[in-house]
Amino acid sequence: MPRVSTYLNFAGDAAEVLAFYGKVFGTEVRTPVTRMGDIADDPSAPPLSEAERGYVLHAGLPILAGHVVMATDMLPSRGHVRRIGNNTTINLELEDLAEAERIFELLADGASERVGLADIPWGAYWGTCLDRYGIRWMVNCATPASPATPAPPGDGA
Repeated sequence: MPRVSTYLNFAGDAAEVLAFYGKVFGTEVRTPVTRMGDIADDPSAPPLSEAERGYVLHAGLPILAGHVVMATDMLPSRGHVRRIGNNTTINLELEDLAEAERIFELLADGASERVGLADIPWGAYWGTCLDRYGIRWMVNCATPASPATPAPPGDGA
């Protein structure tokens, strides 16, 4: 079922922040938490430090009314710097590839930043853009050629 979640970027403290939010909302991060070191390094990028290999790649925490806050840590070795404007993203989780492409193209029209839709190692067809109004969006869709994207954290909560 399609849904909307909020994706937050952190500076190496995503696990700590999600633990805090879990106490606030009386919930727990759905396991397993994926760490940066759990996926293959990009050979064209600088290698990750041991600390960065332990950073959170993806985790999710159900909060209220089925809404899920997802989180990742940004990588200083890749030039990532957290700031207002890149710390929060509206994440659209879709099931229909054509609908994902339609929505993404409309949101990305006039965007100042854009990473086009493409197959991604976590089994999704994914893209992101900063729309013409300064709002960051991600589009995730399971692709027919890939195994279904794992259920996002918090389903059924």
